[in-house]
Amino acid sequence: MKMKILLVLFVLVLSFVAFVRYLERSSAFHPARKITSTPRDIGLKFEDIYFKTRDHVLINGWLIKNPLAKQTLIYLHGNAGNLSDRLDKIKILYDVGMNVFIIDYRGFGKSHGTPSEHGLYEDALQAYDYLLTRNDIDPGKIGVYGASLGGAVAIDLATKRPLTCLIVDSSFSSAADMGKAMYPFIPSFLIQTKLDSASKIPRISIPKLFIHSPQDDVIPFKLGKKLFDMAGSPKAFLEVSGGHNDSHIVSKERWIAGVTNFLKYAGAI
Repeated sequence: MKMKILLVLFVLVLSFVAFVRYLERSSAFHPARKITSTPRDIGLKFEDIYFKTRDHVLINGWLIKNPLAKQTLIYLHGNAGNLSDRLDKIKILYDVGMNVFIIDYRGFGKSHGTPSEHGLYEDALQAYDYLLTRNDIDPGKIGVYGASLGGAVAIDLATKRPLTCLIVDSSFSSAADMGKAMYPFIPSFLIQTKLDSASKIPRISIPKLFIHSPQDDVIPFKLGKKLFDMAGSPKAFLEVSGGHNDSHIVSKERWIAGVTNFLKYAGAI
């Protein structure tokens, strides 16, 4: 009888762990392969670029050069869709005076491979190193913008490469904190994905801007604020309005003004 009870408990535990793994995978990445539009559709010239990572994965990106730009901003997007869904923000960042280099992580758009936490970090690292190979990009004037999941990738990059500035838009402190917010019944130790920005952000000394909306319907405002609170100076917090995916539209003037003032402070424009 005891053996049967132990067996049932063992099966239940295994089933629960499998369920947690499923939730973790399904929550982390939602890539789309089809490229539905390009910067050309909004009147911007661009280069369609491919480069290989150190683990031999082919990554696709777009480089949109502003002839008046002093610096280049690496754009690391969120966990869904692909780079063709980010044209509105590309246009904003271009218009404020930046070159924009946006990439699709492995498994997204035309990039090869399968997404993973380590893989995303590697993709961002190689995007930076690719820019160093170009004669038309100043290697000492590269910053990074990360939205949502991309904020965690941007923070990781800022711990590994010299950057001029860091913008973290609607991001979170860690996967464990997100897990508690989304699935409070799941013990944190069962979550394999780390995305531990909270432990990395105190080590970053460059100017930092954090953007978040209290109405964010995906990532709790308190997690964005927690990340800001754990960061050292120099730093700024831009509170906007709107949902997770439209705060730059709902609060367009405030969003643009905040980003512009920060980039001026950082010497990027």
